Parts: sequence; structure tokens; C-alpha cells
Amino acid sequence: MVPISHYTILSAVLFAIGVLGVLTRRNVIVIFMSVELMLNAVNLSFVAFAKHYGEATGQVFVFFVMTVAAAEVAVGLAIIIALFRNRETINVEEINLLKW
Repeated sequence: MVPISHYTILSAVLFAIGVLGVLTRRNVIVIFMSVELMLNAVNLSFVAFAKHYGEATGQVFVFFVMTVAAAEVAVGLAIIIALFRNRETINVEEINLLKW
């Protein structure tokens, strides 16, 4: 049986990689992938703790997080496509729609 510390270390590493991707990348698609990686790291820790404590509440939270992630991807990709059609770029630094 794998101890819970292995799951939490893997989850922390995946979350750190996701944070690093959000902070350092300039491409919107890569930033979205990094956010999804962070959400999956949290899902991994939810499932690990649910299995460790023998309760199903962590797995229920995973379904909610997956639902929110699916909605985020659908809306986010629609926004990215609209921005690409207007600005012809997906570079974060070149998209300045909120500036006067």
C-alpha cells in the first residue's frame, strides 16, 4: 500500500509546476494547461485524503472540481478564440483590452 505522503508530495510537485507555468509563460493556452494541472493536483490530494480517511466527501469534491474545470475550459477557449480572431495573437503581453 502506498503511503499518503507519496500522494501529497506528488500533488505538491504538480501544483508547483502548474504555478510555475502560470507565472512564467506568456501563451494563454499554456497558462490554461497550467491551471488545469493545478486543479488536477488538488483532485489528487482530495482523492488521497478521502481514501486515507475512508470517507467519500473528497471524491464528491473531485466531481465538483471536474465540473468547474470543464466549464472553465469551455468558456476560456471561447474567449481565446474570440481574442485570436480580433487581435490575431494569444500572447498575454500583446492582449491589452482593459487599457484605455
